[in-house]
This record gives sequence, C-alpha cells and structure tokens, in this order.
Amino acid sequence: MKKRNIKIPKPDILMDRLKESEQEKYREFLDDINLHLQLPKKQKALLINDFNNALDYYLKNDIPFEEAITRLSPKQLGGFYAHPASSWYPLDNAAIIYPLSMKFGQMPMFRMSAYLKEEVVPEILQMALDFTIKRFPSFATILKSGFFWHYLDSTKKRFTIEEEKILPLLPISSSRAQSFRVLHYKNRISIEYFHVLTDGFGGSIFLNTLIGEYLRLLGHDIPCGEFLWDIDATPHEDELSNEFAKAKLQKGTSGFMGKIATQMSGKVSAIFPCRVVHFEMNSRQLHEVAKRHNATITVYLLAQMFLAQKYATEDLSGDIRVQVPVNMRKYNGSKTIRNYAMYFSCDLPTSEIKGNADDLIPNISEQVREKSSEKDMNKMMSTTIKLVQSLKFVPLLIKKPVATVVYGFLGDKIFSNYLSNLGVIKVPEEMNEYVEKYDFILGPGNVCRASCGLITFNDRSVFSITKTTVDPSYEEKLYELLTADGIDIEVTGSAVYGD
Repeated sequence: MKKRNIKIPKPDILMDRLKESEQEKYREFLDDINLHLQLPKKQKALLINDFNNALDYYLKNDIPFEEAITRLSPKQLGGFYAHPASSWYPLDNAAIIYPLSMKFGQMPMFRMSAYLKEEVVPEILQMALDFTIKRFPSFATILKSGFFWHYLDSTKKRFTIEEEKILPLLPISSSRAQSFRVLHYKNRISIEYFHVLTDGFGGSIFLNTLIGEYLRLLGHDIPCGEFLWDIDATPHEDELSNEFAKAKLQKGTSGFMGKIATQMSGKVSAIFPCRVVHFEMNSRQLHEVAKRHNATITVYLLAQMFLAQKYATEDLSGDIRVQVPVNMRKYNGSKTIRNYAMYFSCDLPTSEIKGNADDLIPNISEQVREKSSEKDMNKMMSTTIKLVQSLKFVPLLIKKPVATVVYGFLGDKIFSNYLSNLGVIKVPEEMNEYVEKYDFILGPGNVCRASCGLITFNDRSVFSITKTTVDPSYEEKLYELLTADGIDIEVTGSAVYGD
C-alpha cells in the first residue's frame, strides 16, 4: 500500500493565491497560531504546516477564505501547546501488568475503527487530532519507567496521523512514542491503543470525539453528548480517575490461577496477527436468533464459539476456557476513561462440548450470570488490588520477573479464546448519516490462536476474529454454525500473512 505524499503549501504560496484583502488576515492568522505554540522549532513547524494543509484543502474545494480560517481558529488549540508538560499519571491497577508482562516486540493492544460514508481527508483528520488531543490529557502521554512502577508522563508535541500499513496492531516500539496511533485508509479511521491508556469504553469516547471534530471541520453540525465529548470543555478529574484506588477491599480472594487451557490446533505464525476476519451481521437478526435460543447475544455467541473451537482442535482433553471482560462502570456509573474492567472465564470440559448451541446455552448462561455478578467482580477487583499492593515497594528492576510469576493468571495460556462485546456504540443522531459501521479487534495473544470482539452500531453488528494461525478451520466452522441458524453474514478482512 503506497503512502500518500501530501504536498505542504508554504505560506508564501498560499499568500499568492489570496486576494489582497485576505492577505493581511492570513498574516494575523499565522501570528495567532504562533501565539498558541510554545514548542521546539520542528514541532511548531509541523503544526503550522497542518494549518496550511487544511487551509489549502479548503481553498481548493471552494470554501471561502473567511469560513476556512473560522473553522481553523487557533483558539481551538487552547493552551495545550503553549503550556509545558507538567502532569504525570500512575498506571491504574488493571494497566500495571501490561508493561511488566510484555514480551519483546509484542504489546497488549486493541483497535477500534469507524467506517465513514466518504473517503477520509487526511489534512482535515490531522487538524481534528491537533484540536482534540487537549481534551484527553491522559492520552497525551508516553510510558516511562519509575523506580517502583511504570507511569504515564505528559508530553506536549504534535500527535500525528498515519496512513494504514499492511498489518493492524503493530507494536508501538519507540520508548518515546505516543501510546496510541490514529490511522486512515480509504473511508476508515482507526485508533490503535496500547492497553495502558484505556479500555474499550475510553477508546470509543476518544474515537467518537475525534470523528465528531473531523466532521465539524468538514462543515457538518455535530453536537456533543455523553459519548462524544466537547473538545473545548475542561477535563474533569472523574474522567481521569483510577477507580481501583476507590474500591473497598472485599474479604477473601477470587481465584485467578487456572490450568492450561485446551488450545486450537495449528502452527502459530511468526507474524502477529496473521489475519483479521470480520463477520458483518444485521443486529436485529442476530438478536432474534439469540432470543430464539433463550440466550443473550453474548451467551449465544459463546456457545457457537465453544463448538467451533472444539472442531478446530485435535486435543480432546482438558477444558476450553473463554475470557470475557466486564465493564465495571455499569455498577457505579463511573465516567473514567482509564481502564476499568474486570473479567470472568467461561469454562467447559472439551469432552462435554457436543450437540448444538441449545445443549450448551443453559450451562453458559448460568456461568455468565454468576461470574459476572457485581459481588464476584468486586471480589476479583479486590484480589487485583491486593496483588498490586504486595509488590508496591519492590523495585521495578526486581519486580518485572517477580510480577511475571505473581500475575501469571493474566498469561493467555489459561485461556483458549477471548470474547469482548463492547455493546452498542451511541453517537448523536446527526452523526449517523456520516458513519456506516464500526469494528473492534483485540490484539493477538501469545498462545491463543484467536481473539474475538463484537461491536454494534445501528443495524450492524461486526464480530471480529484476530488470528495467530493461518489454519481457517475455526472461522469456517463458526461461519457454518451461524449461517445454519439463519444469520446472514458478510465476510470481510485482511489477507493471510505468514505461515
């Protein structure tokens, strides 16, 4: 895939294209931009180029000069680029494990994408990111190592968009890199997050807020709301809260350790991931089929996943175990965009997985109901907090190998698969006409051959499978099971890489 080279119009070239009455206003416009930028010379030049790129796009598309500079008002930068970086954020309890448990060249990441109904304009998307980032100070950070723990340190720089590469979820390898990346390809805008920053809820807020600003810069009237934030509002401390620090410790512990789970067969590729497959379904149809089986959508999909997984393995012993995250905000209404999720595992002995979905649903339903209860989730949260406290004063140099053992429950050896259902994406009604669909993919595990994510927008549900083996038997069987139940599926996704 070729990179698009955007020519950067120099100020004097833009000046020559303006009427004499507009030239003085353009000089004032540049002066105003400079007042908002107290950055190193190179960073300042890049941001000024962003304004000039966007202005050039507007003028070439017959947007009047006055309207163009109004849309691009430097006031929307606020004081973000004019104030020195002075904040830092300790990692929340769920994020602490991620930098400790990273293997070389791999990072716990996830990705959310929105597909617009028109091709993305990179010049305007870059400008939208320049304006939006100030609203998310915990995202404008880089990961650093302290004496006892890693932490997020504020950084003031131009956060850049990138044209889509071949593979999704490539590690963000630089130690000075931002902990997320914004990508574009044709009509798709994607954000890939290093999990230290946020979870699916926070990721959706940032993506929707960025898209809302992008659409406004294109001249559309997009209001703000609960799930699409006002970029000019002052960030609230509740949005940056580490909810784990507020939790009341429960008596007893929740067991994390487990036996090694039965894995799908097939050689793990050296390329991670080697394929991403999307099953696009009508959300109403999916709901009706699940209802016919007396199951929620999550329970229904879990049942079909267990059947497909058994089909895709030659090991008929042990347990197949699927990890399912739970958004803890549903229990206390928290607005934090930090990590705030726990998980439970849904387990079935491989030998007992037979028949059809109806044979498995009663057991799965009971597990989901009991294990995802507020009581059980709070117990697991308490255990997580106690484990973090047990390593509190251990130096990071010693902590990393110790944590790998103590937090071994987070290793994916004890899971066969993952299912993260983000539910329904909600945006202002005015935005619906510009967005076609969303998808959500989980970063690949080190051992698990597949990880699954589900996201719904309007009448489209997209079930995404991230693969670490080229063996297609799992997704082929899952497709067969779902279509046999009357669900119409459109399959999209990447090519297969590696062997």
